[in-house]
Amino acid sequence: MNPTLPQQEQLQLTNFCVIVPTYNNQKTLQKVLDSLLKYTQNLIIVNDGSTDETSEILKQYSEFTQIHHPKNLGKGRALRNGFRKAIEMKFEYAITIDSDGQHFASDIPNFIAEIQKEPNFLLIGSRNMTQENVPKKSSFGNKFSNFWFKFETGIKLDDTQSGFRLYPLQLIPKQFFTNKFEFEIEVIVRSAWKGIPVKNIPIQVLYDPAERVSHFRPFQDFTRISILNTVLVTNALLYIKPRDFFRRAKKKGFKKFFLEDILESTDSDFKKSAAISLGVFIGLSPFWGFQTILLFTFAALFRLNKVIAYLTSNVSFPPFIPFIIYASLQVGSLFVSSSTPLNLDSSLTLDDIQKNATQYIVGSLILATASALICGLLSYLLLTAFNKKNNE
Repeated sequence: MNPTLPQQEQLQLTNFCVIVPTYNNQKTLQKVLDSLLKYTQNLIIVNDGSTDETSEILKQYSEFTQIHHPKNLGKGRALRNGFRKAIEMKFEYAITIDSDGQHFASDIPNFIAEIQKEPNFLLIGSRNMTQENVPKKSSFGNKFSNFWFKFETGIKLDDTQSGFRLYPLQLIPKQFFTNKFEFEIEVIVRSAWKGIPVKNIPIQVLYDPAERVSHFRPFQDFTRISILNTVLVTNALLYIKPRDFFRRAKKKGFKKFFLEDILESTDSDFKKSAAISLGVFIGLSPFWGFQTILLFTFAALFRLNKVIAYLTSNVSFPPFIPFIIYASLQVGSLFVSSSTPLNLDSSLTLDDIQKNATQYIVGSLILATASALICGLLSYLLLTAFNKKNNE
């Protein structure tokens, strides 16, 4: 399909290129390149160390920019080198498209039309993952990736793994740390953290088992992706989310932010008090080192106010920790016998706590549960009374 006259005008007015990373896709490469030439002559082809007939095929396209890796470095490295070349050539946007034939070049005008309406977005083509011949591992992997992307950025997408994308080259991060398939997760998460809007647009997709060659290795690549998500989640919890929280508070003013976003949020009094209960429970629980991760995981799972939960979890503020541990041990002593008497003074050592670990864990869980219920109930009564007074 050739572009219409209005589409041609939009294509000519937009400073973009198409980056085609390829590795051993000799069956589909020529068809993909020929389809792209109907829409643009600005091609950057990255041959990622192919060992089939790819090099011979690319000789027919010698007038276009080509990058040849002497050995296979991974899709992430191919894209990174393609971005670098595109920036050197002064392109504003880069569209990436896989060379396995699953994407349709006829969707390029849709990307361009969308970026004309909303400049500086990062656009990801959204595939219909329920159609025929879609591999089950692709469908599962996409759902897995979508979940963690939302957790890490707060942005809900239907497809985070599609390779058909449009990148605003001057805005995305300049340095990256991954080289394989996981790069496509790193770039969109870190771009979102920079404040670049990330959005899906619908695209066509074709999974032809007779021609398509996938180089995704389920065990190795899924392991890499899992490790990356672990790093991203940790960074999101320890830095990004607190950073964004304080940025929002500073921008709005802490008093106004507290009143509007916390006390007078759209959540019901029950959900606010439930968030307080969750924060108190996690703060007093014995899950040291994992409390922040657990807090945000459960807050997201039950759709509770993360800000309220995070603030109340600071009941375990460092100066209070010795008192919390001692109280947990005392509560635990009511249910677990111990031959070692404990006193809250300089004689209480870490070794004493270790010897009474069962007593501490049992007491900690009971104390956390009781405190969470009491705080939740009291906060619910106070919030209800506060709102009732304001409505009179």
